[in-house]
Amino acid sequence: MAKYIERIRNLIPGLRRPDNDVPPQGVTVDKGEDDLDKKKMSFYNSLDPVPKYDFYANDTFSGRVKSTRPSLDVLRKPPDPDDLPPPAEDDERPKVKLVRFGWILGVMIRCMLNIWGVIMYLRLPWITSQAGLILTYVIIFMSIVITTITATSVSAISTNGKVKSGGTYFMISRSLGPELGAPIGLLFAFANALACALHTVGFAETVRDLLKDYKSQMVDDVNDVRIIGAITVVILLGITFAGMSWEAKAQILFFIAIMLSLISYFIGTVLPPDDVKRAAGFFGYQYDIFMSNLLPSFRGVDGYFFKMFAIFFPAATGILSGVNICGDLKDPNGGIPKGTLLAILWTTLSYLLISITCAATVVRDASGILNDSLALSNYSIHCTGLGCKFGWNFDRCEQNITCASGLANNFRVLTTVSGSGILITIGVFAATLSSALGFLVSAPKIFQCLCKDNIYPFIGFFAKGYGKNNEPLRAYCLAFLIAMAFILIGNLNTIAPLISNFFLCSYGLINFSCFHATVTRSPGWRPQFRYFSPWTSLFGACLSFVLMFLFTWWAALVTSIVVIFLIGYVSYTKPQINWGTSYQASFYNMALSFSMSLTGVSDHVKNYRPQCLVLTGPPNARPALVDFVGTFTKSICLMICGNIIMEDEKSSFPQHSTDMLVDWLNQRKVRSFYTSFNAESLKDGAFNLMQASGLGKLKPNTLVMGYKSNWKESKPESLHDYYNTISDAFDSSYGLAILRMMDGLDVTDALQSSAGRLSAIDNPAFDADEVPQTEKDETDRNSDISDDGSNDQVRSVFQTKQGRKTIDIYWISDDGGLTLLVPYLLTRRNRWKKCKIRVFILGDQETMKEDRKDMKMLLKRFRLEFEDIVVITDVDKAPLPKNWQRYEENIAPFKLSEEQAGGDVQELKRLSPWKVSDKDLEAIKPKVERSVRLNEIIKKHSIPAALVVISLPVPDVNCPSSLYMAWVEALSYGIHCPALLIRGNQENVMTFYCQ
Repeated sequence: MAKYIERIRNLIPGLRRPDNDVPPQGVTVDKGEDDLDKKKMSFYNSLDPVPKYDFYANDTFSGRVKSTRPSLDVLRKPPDPDDLPPPAEDDERPKVKLVRFGWILGVMIRCMLNIWGVIMYLRLPWITSQAGLILTYVIIFMSIVITTITATSVSAISTNGKVKSGGTYFMISRSLGPELGAPIGLLFAFANALACALHTVGFAETVRDLLKDYKSQMVDDVNDVRIIGAITVVILLGITFAGMSWEAKAQILFFIAIMLSLISYFIGTVLPPDDVKRAAGFFGYQYDIFMSNLLPSFRGVDGYFFKMFAIFFPAATGILSGVNICGDLKDPNGGIPKGTLLAILWTTLSYLLISITCAATVVRDASGILNDSLALSNYSIHCTGLGCKFGWNFDRCEQNITCASGLANNFRVLTTVSGSGILITIGVFAATLSSALGFLVSAPKIFQCLCKDNIYPFIGFFAKGYGKNNEPLRAYCLAFLIAMAFILIGNLNTIAPLISNFFLCSYGLINFSCFHATVTRSPGWRPQFRYFSPWTSLFGACLSFVLMFLFTWWAALVTSIVVIFLIGYVSYTKPQINWGTSYQASFYNMALSFSMSLTGVSDHVKNYRPQCLVLTGPPNARPALVDFVGTFTKSICLMICGNIIMEDEKSSFPQHSTDMLVDWLNQRKVRSFYTSFNAESLKDGAFNLMQASGLGKLKPNTLVMGYKSNWKESKPESLHDYYNTISDAFDSSYGLAILRMMDGLDVTDALQSSAGRLSAIDNPAFDADEVPQTEKDETDRNSDISDDGSNDQVRSVFQTKQGRKTIDIYWISDDGGLTLLVPYLLTRRNRWKKCKIRVFILGDQETMKEDRKDMKMLLKRFRLEFEDIVVITDVDKAPLPKNWQRYEENIAPFKLSEEQAGGDVQELKRLSPWKVSDKDLEAIKPKVERSVRLNEIIKKHSIPAALVVISLPVPDVNCPSSLYMAWVEALSYGIHCPALLIRGNQENVMTFYCQ
């Protein structure tokens, strides 16, 4: 026997040594290692494991075997020992230590470096001169609105599950599906490569200007930019080939250089200017200069508002730099929201300060010629320009449009103003090179993830990674070639509008994906980021798409055509992938009108919904059961009220009853289907309903019943029918939930006392409860019942707000998560949203802190809020004698007599399967003892609870029906509040992964 159990344990990794040797009553056993192992096992069955993190993990750590939860078949009927596979061997391969970044270095600094770039140093003062300070602030704030909304959407997606590598593409594709995710991933990777070209060209322009200052120009303006840019991008490619560690070290140096340059600039604004700076238009803080730069003064072919906006917007597009390398972050879920939003805050402040200081210190037009000083010139009488107030005459260059300095003419204003021009130049180099390097790193990583999904043909070649960090060297080369092609254009203002459109398109679809995931109301959409709103995401998406066409209509048109083509290709080819996306979840909400569209959608744990078949009998006979299930299924899950009509009652069932009961459900505002089925017994009717109910994906997966409180008084055949219904649910891989209330569920007597119509349709097999649940006396209750029987709206406890009570979950056995999911769905409703969830688990006194920590980590991974986690360590204590005596009294009428026990027991049990032998009692005694003890603990700890949720034990196939009912009775007896005994089908219904 020991060898058999050991092989069972090896078959199911993660299980400890089974609780097989139960000491006789009254014998004291030293609680050593054997007792500790026993505590780690489940409460109900030696093969039934406790809730465990490994059961929900898609992958395992190196050297650790993946744990698998036993199936219902294994729990109900252990496999033949000869059919068991040999024990799994541990993987002893050495662990690989990967390079991971924290949120400051990996997200905030990386985002700031990619946001700060060529636009801040070389175009922001020029934009201020063209648009004026007021419109420049409008441009900055509108850009920040889009990027902040996008950052909140990204934070919501990144906290909705474990994020792997692939960044933006990964999150969009896993949220919206491949139809939109794949095109946006391709466009976003292309936009990143394009951004690398933009910043490289900005760097090349600066170097070219320096060469011109020292009269060392190589060829001409355009070709010098091309040569310098080509050399630069080759060097950047070499840095990326060195790996993420080298790239991170370079980013730190760049950040320090930028900070020093900004400090130098702001110090320079308060230092007295010399004649060279005055000749260039810088006069320090002056009210007249500030007022003259408030309003716009558009000049040239690019002189209009949306052109300025399009040129500036790339300065805000580095917000996803941390997301793009999410696979290299230590904690993507926590780091991405914090780092991204702080990066937006600091960079926004820098833009606002640079704009206002430039507007308050530098005139728009200046000659840069020292001889234009009024102290040296002879035409001061005719001086009329703004510079005249400060002793400089720039009228001649203004009239001839030959001014070479000032905000409107000199792209290097920050160098002029700065206390140290060298630091500004170094800052320009650092900002442009860091941004170019960041985009050159992110573009290949996004493209690599897209290639791995194998959605588009001919790109799988670029999916291969190298080294311990899986670096996409082939994709690096492709991004290098794309960047090189656009660098050869040599014109920054030509590249900027294209980048703005690609990024706006990507941001718009990121925001739309979050909005879409929310409106589909998928239970798998549970972001932990609290500041997300679907309506702001929708606003951000609309604003992004509108600005695309206002910036550059032809670029937006090209982008839209490319996206539509890519979407059409994916929709036509229908790649065989299943990511559990909100796009799939929306099919569920449209099922009533387009149910056929669901036939091609694969099941996914993220889109799992408890679709309930509720054995209500006539729904108006058990309003509390209907209200309870209707609360957590309304608008998001399928609910079918099933009524089984016995053969001898079929003729007396009114023809109009179906319509009457459907009207009753509608008036009660319960969104449920109703179906009736003629059968000879409850078992046959329930089994046929489980097999035949539903259509396609709109098919029940959870059976909900009322508890049969009168099982001891009812006929044994009725008891056995009820038990067989439970067994059939497990055998059909259904989840099962049984609702028990102290005052009962059945209000048939109340309805019959007013109108005698229900006597014919009341099903005795559903006689689950003895006392009606009402809140009024007989007179008041009857007054609520209409003459036509369609308005029998008896109030139930589930129609009132539950207040600040608790929902206590006794998660004794790991069933895949259904025990947690149903209470979570309840708390999403107004009547239950103030209730706090408490989770009770079994553990040992010595490992209590560790058990609580493990469960806390698991619940946090599930993104479930909870008030407290309680570890029960005294469940193995002997129950109170009076409670044990109650159990024995309950089972006594079903025990075989001494005469029967001496005969053919098997034949007697075949004829009377509810009969219990001494062998049956002895086999289940340890489990029932712990159940009676757990019942005592529940009644002690759950006094303030609005609902108690308990893991339902799975019966063995050879367990007599009366013995199982006595077991469940012992577990749930005397609980003052509604008790839900629930069990999943051992398949995961919750996940902490994004995919």
